[in-house]
Amino acid sequence: MILERLSIINFKNIENVELTLTAGINCFVGDNGAGKTNILDAVHYLSAARSMHTITDQQSVRHGEEYFLLDGILHHDDNRPEQLVCSYTRRGGKTLKRNGKEYDKLSDHVGCMPIVIVSPADSSLISDSAEERRRYFNRLISTLDRGYLAALIRYNATLAERNKLLKANPSEEMLLIYDQMLSSSADVIYNRRSDIIKQLRPLVEEYYALLSECREQIDIEYRSELQTAPLSELLLASRQRDFVNEFTSSGIHRDDVIFSIGGFPLRKFGSQGQQKSFLIALKLAEYALLSKHSDERPILLLDDLFDKLDMRRVAQLLRLVGGSDFGQILITDCNKHRLQHTLDDAGAEYRLLHITNGNIEL
Repeated sequence: MILERLSIINFKNIENVELTLTAGINCFVGDNGAGKTNILDAVHYLSAARSMHTITDQQSVRHGEEYFLLDGILHHDDNRPEQLVCSYTRRGGKTLKRNGKEYDKLSDHVGCMPIVIVSPADSSLISDSAEERRRYFNRLISTLDRGYLAALIRYNATLAERNKLLKANPSEEMLLIYDQMLSSSADVIYNRRSDIIKQLRPLVEEYYALLSECREQIDIEYRSELQTAPLSELLLASRQRDFVNEFTSSGIHRDDVIFSIGGFPLRKFGSQGQQKSFLIALKLAEYALLSKHSDERPILLLDDLFDKLDMRRVAQLLRLVGGSDFGQILITDCNKHRLQHTLDDAGAEYRLLHITNGNIEL
């Protein structure tokens, strides 16, 4: 998939920008705060109808304005043209249109514009709680499987109702009904999570070996209570604890994915460079799965490319993504000469744009 043109109006610090992008590597350089990452976030909005950061739509509107508008012209790998328009007004809210037609549900857009983003914020996958990792894998699997997304929505809705019921001294009959509903959705989610980890593991190992030149051994392990027993049995066993706590203490909402290096937790024993390399390998594995699933190469966004990576690993990454397996790439960095030198050494063809206060300079 290629994003050929991008129009950005009143988005964060960008007043009005029209971009024509190449099918290969597009580089955005400029000082911190100039607006480089905002361009990538505009692309993310077209893909997911939300920011890649934990901010609201209202916070994405340029200061003093009432709306933002993002308009992208795409070409799929089978050469189908497509237009996506995402807009937000302070009074009217957000709309997303595909070829002029507004979505009834934004969730229907999942997977229609595949992107993969590597950014400094990815470190939360290692440093933060299991919830952050579940959120990442939920998003990835939902992109690949609409049935998973439907099961996840059902599970979360049922879980909320069951927790509400636990606060009201429920009957055993009512709890058994909710247990059955949870178990049905949980089986789908558990099986799909197990499957995706099996597919990801060898890919992550392969990409990590390429980035690190086979210096370390890494692993990904899926942990779930459902590996020990069906959810229906787990819910019965935790019944008294749930009554006391007034919430559901067993289920796939407690799952985790463990990242390790050399047999030890990556969070505790991995250096910053090793952790960053692992996260990049994970994202490249995600890219490979998305490409295989849809026969469509996602757009790859590399934000703050040199963050916590030495020059050797950055050069290796650029040589890797410059190959035929990858398509359009958008890169940001604050050091123009460093980026140019690394790209030239990697033998990559690229276009470089300079960003100053939300404006583009060729």
